[in-house]
Amino acid sequence: MSLRPCRSAWRRALAEFERELIAERAAVGRQAARVRGRVGGRPAKLSAEQVRLARAQYATQGVTVAEIARALGVGRDTIYRALQQSSS
Repeated sequence: MSLRPCRSAWRRALAEFERELIAERAAVGRQAARVRGRVGGRPAKLSAEQVRLARAQYATQGVTVAEIARALGVGRDTIYRALQQSSS
């Protein structure tokens, strides 16, 4: 009888335990960062002033979303997302 299956089960159990430890440490680190004022995620592409400007231009009806996006150097989806977030 071989001990290989037993060793492999131990390795799997050890690997699972290590993954749990890593996940726990990462969660503690994220929580500590939040306490320090850090927020995860990608930085906003548009500033509040740029969003205000885009909203004002969009309200004038004569300016298309593509023109606003081109003027601000972002994609149309970014403008649509900013307009949607500002209305809710």
